Amino acid sequence: MTQPVKTIMLLGTGSDVGKSIAAAAFCRILKRRGFKVAPFKAQNMSNNSFVTVEGGEIGRAQVVQAEAAGLLPSSDMNPVLLKPTSGLGSQVVVQGRVYGQMQAAEYHHSKKRLVGAVMESFHRLASRFEVIVIEGAGSCVEINLRANDIVNFAMARRVQAPCLLVADIDRGGVFAQIIGAMTLMTRREKELTRGFIINKFRGDPALFEDGVRMIEQRTRRPIFGVVPFYERIFIDPEDSVAVQTDKRPIRPTRPDHLNVAVVRLPGISNFTDMEALEREPDVLLNYLFRPDRLDSYDLVILPGTKNTIEDAVWLKRSRWSRWILDYAARGGSIIGLCGGYQILGRHIYDPLGVESTRKRVSGLGLLPVSTTLEGDKVLRRVTGVDLVSGPRVQGYEIHMGRTMRDEDGDRADGSATPLLKIRRPGEGPAWEDGWSADGGRVLGTYVHGLLDSPAWRKDYLNRLRRAKGLAERKQSAPARRARFHQYDLLADHFEAHVDVPAILEVMGL
Repeated sequence: MTQPVKTIMLLGTGSDVGKSIAAAAFCRILKRRGFKVAPFKAQNMSNNSFVTVEGGEIGRAQVVQAEAAGLLPSSDMNPVLLKPTSGLGSQVVVQGRVYGQMQAAEYHHSKKRLVGAVMESFHRLASRFEVIVIEGAGSCVEINLRANDIVNFAMARRVQAPCLLVADIDRGGVFAQIIGAMTLMTRREKELTRGFIINKFRGDPALFEDGVRMIEQRTRRPIFGVVPFYERIFIDPEDSVAVQTDKRPIRPTRPDHLNVAVVRLPGISNFTDMEALEREPDVLLNYLFRPDRLDSYDLVILPGTKNTIEDAVWLKRSRWSRWILDYAARGGSIIGLCGGYQILGRHIYDPLGVESTRKRVSGLGLLPVSTTLEGDKVLRRVTGVDLVSGPRVQGYEIHMGRTMRDEDGDRADGSATPLLKIRRPGEGPAWEDGWSADGGRVLGTYVHGLLDSPAWRKDYLNRLRRAKGLAERKQSAPARRARFHQYDLLADHFEAHVDVPAILEVMGL
């Protein structure tokens, strides 16, 4: 007889407390102990998404957790994904496919209809794995949302998962976070809550021993661990919180480095596209929100965005367009990724109101193309080759737009050419994607993960190095592939500071 799946649920006292990272750590810890383990999050809100091997779309946090568990990501690991869009609520993705566009109130009233899909995905995982590590969302005690909850205690009750509450001591108020959360819980929620993990601790743990005792006395539940803040373990963050709230300081540009500016669009998505650049030892990368001159930068990136229409308007209103066009006119190098690619073109049309009430906006006009947003989303993994310089590339596409060369798209210098020739892995036929203009100084593509392709990244950065008079590098930094070692470092870190055997006992393992 098949044994019922074992579970543990990581709930949070708030957003960005470290639930996703803790879940990834436990996925790795359990895998290393020989368990068949999978991650699960009933509902995620993120514009940082990924295409699975089945061609479905899920949040990037569950991709990290799947990799930590040694698995290929699956749509069942994140059955409901909300992708916020400007002024139009969120695009709702169910089991990897677009379900519809909803305002917040409409979505909250529709949650009960989605429970079936959530539980269907959970039971499929439960039939294949011994253990499921479940992640909650935001604060688990938003009492005004309790009636329609599908992701926090409601999920825990449905599968009888023991819960650990994760709190963030770095932001302050950890006593109020934990004791306050317990106060707001119902009797049944308190029964499910088996203890706490305090995350992001700085300083001498001995100075917090009294604090641990006070929390345990007041809640009558154990603190399973106080996890120190880490700075030398590199795991993809859950969402663009750090980027969007200016937590990343702007560093002075350096003459001995390649200086890269990422224009921090208000609707930035899939910002992990830039993660590979940040691992290069001679690359300095800044996210810039306030418009300024770009003369000191060797490369400017327009990243993906969930709100291409509104972000194109924002670029003009904020006067970013002026500085980007001036930079291009001076011979600067620019890459546009997905939504950034669309913005580099001449026009963006939205006849169906997919993103905005605006039917048409102008782009920067640096590529001879225009984009029309359509009702169906392109979701696919791709592999191919750079038509201009030759290196192979691989990645994935997530977009509502279809970008075509304008009929009068020949530039005065006649230099615009297709950038990539790509296909689905192992399938044909191939098609052309993206454009290269101004002698390769302006590039645009729909392929997320382009910069993760080591050969392409090395070739492109060496071109920039030569132009600046810097020494070329023989190989790229081991960015994405090295992430598996990072999962082991993360598991080591948690095992050193968390009572893992006690948690396994709570889980019945």
